[in-house]
Amino acid sequence: MSTAPKFPPTDPEDSSQFASHAQHPRETAAADPGGGPVGSSHADIREFSDGSGQPPEGSPQPPMRGGGRNPLGLVVLAVVIAGMLYFGFHTARRSGTEAPAVLSKSTPAPDFTLEALDGRNLRLSDFRGKAVLLNFWATWCGPCKIETPWLVEMQKEYGPQGLQVVGVAMDDSGKDEIAKFAKEMGVNYPVLLGKEAVGDAYGGVPALPESFFIGRNGKIVDKIMGLEGKAEIESAIKKALDTQPVATPSTSASAALPQT
Repeated sequence: MSTAPKFPPTDPEDSSQFASHAQHPRETAAADPGGGPVGSSHADIREFSDGSGQPPEGSPQPPMRGGGRNPLGLVVLAVVIAGMLYFGFHTARRSGTEAPAVLSKSTPAPDFTLEALDGRNLRLSDFRGKAVLLNFWATWCGPCKIETPWLVEMQKEYGPQGLQVVGVAMDDSGKDEIAKFAKEMGVNYPVLLGKEAVGDAYGGVPALPESFFIGRNGKIVDKIMGLEGKAEIESAIKKALDTQPVATPSTSASAALPQT
């Protein structure tokens, strides 16, 4: 999974190089006879040793005095501000004040009920006994468009073995737009209309896509955040399939009845 590049740290040993480039060619000269410091406007008009009034060719140039701005720095600043505004907007939209849950492996997957594209209300626990790949995505998510065809393939290949892919659309697009996207992608599994509360129950879903792999026993066995390769997804699916379902109370009671 690729991450945004970071600015390389500044090496303290290189600071002398930056300092030397910022120094004036006549830095070793004595203070200005008129009382001004070296580097002042008086020093700028002194003649150099060759009498030409210009610095020798190849010598370091004095620093600019115009207070020029770095265009790249302005772009980075704009991106940071936009990110802060986006995060603040979505944080303000949350109805509750509780922090998102922290989930780990072997944690029971939080149950929920959401509306599907076909109008039905589906509960996660409806799929108990199956291995579930719970995929949080959005129509505007570029990596999701790459990953979705893989999930379609996985559903075809591992569905007969007990896999159920469940998609949760976590964006503000209308139901029709989400349904159009799912049709274009040939989605062959249920797509649910996500809510912030469900995202919070699964750790806040800080990045998309994000997938939780739930065993037949209803416990989380693995998680993938961001776009990974098909091999990583397939490996996590096999972990979920390689679990045993938990016997329901009715099944246990029936097994305990004496045979007649």
